[in-house]
Amino acid sequence: MKISLQKSLGILFILGAAASFAAMNLFVNMAGDLPLMQKVFFRNALTVVVVFFALLFQKEKFRVYDKRNFLWFFLRSAIGFLGVVLNFYAIDNLASISDASILNKLSPFFAILFSVFLLREKPSIPELIFVLVAFAGAMCVVNPHFDLSVLPALSGFLSGACAGFAYTCVRILAVKGERGIMTVFLFALFSTVVSLPFFIAFYEPMTLMQLMWLLLAGVAATCGQFFITAAYRHAPAKEIAVFDYAQVLFAAILGFFVLAQVPTILSIVGYVVILGAAFGRWGYEMRRSARRRLLTKTDASRQKSSGESG
Repeated sequence: MKISLQKSLGILFILGAAASFAAMNLFVNMAGDLPLMQKVFFRNALTVVVVFFALLFQKEKFRVYDKRNFLWFFLRSAIGFLGVVLNFYAIDNLASISDASILNKLSPFFAILFSVFLLREKPSIPELIFVLVAFAGAMCVVNPHFDLSVLPALSGFLSGACAGFAYTCVRILAVKGERGIMTVFLFALFSTVVSLPFFIAFYEPMTLMQLMWLLLAGVAATCGQFFITAAYRHAPAKEIAVFDYAQVLFAAILGFFVLAQVPTILSIVGYVVILGAAFGRWGYEMRRSARRRLLTKTDASRQKSSGESG
C-alpha cells in the first residue's frame, strides 16, 4: 500500500510538472514579440531567487560534494541553457505550442543515445526501435523541406536533443551523490547570468501585460522544476516519466482554447507516433522490471530452500 501511494503521488507531481511547463509555453508565446533572451532571462531569474532562499534553509546550503563534478554541472547548465533558447524560439515561431512541446519531449529518447557515450550503457534492441519510431514521428512534426521555414521545427527537435544530454548529466550527478536542488540552482543561475548581457543590450520596453506574462512564465517554470523534483523523489523515473508526456495534451488544449491553434494532420500523426513510442518503451521497462523482481524472488527462495536442506 505504501509503494502504491508513493507511486500515485509521483504521478500527481509529474502531471503537475507537465501542466506547469505547458503553461510556461503558453505564457512565453503570449508575451508577444520580445527579444528571445529577454524571455529566457525571466524564465530563469525567478527560479534563481526561489531556489536560493530554499537552499538557505537547508543544512548543507550551497555545498557541492565533489569539486570534480563541476564539469558535469557546467555541461548540464550550458547544454540545458541552449535547449531552453532553442525551445523558446520554437514556441515563438511554430504553428502551435503543442508542436514545440512534443519535439522537446524527444529528450528521453536522446537520453538513451547519450547514455551510450556518457554512461557506457548498452541499450537493448527494443529501446533502439522505440528511439527510431520516435524520431520517425518527429519527422512528421518537423515536415522537413529545404527552406528557412523549417528552422523553428528543427530548433524544437534540437531542443529535445539538448534536454536529453542535460538529463543524462543530471543522472550522472545523481549517481555521484550531488543534490538535485543544487543542480537546479546552478542551471538557473548559469542561464540567468549568460542571458543577462543580452537582456540588457537588446532590451525592449514591455507593456504591463507583457511583463505579467513573463513573470507568470517564470512562476510556471519554477513550479515545474519543484514538481518534477518531487515526482522523482516519490517514484522511480522509469515508472512515471511517461506521464510527463501529458504536457503535449495540456499544451494542445491551451493552444486551442487560448490561442486558437490547431495542429496540422501531419503533426497529429507525429504526436501519435511519438506518444506510442513513449508508452511502448514504458510498457517494455515495466515488464523487464517485473521479470527482474520475479527472478530475484525465485533466486532468494532457492537459496532459502538450499539453506534449510543443508
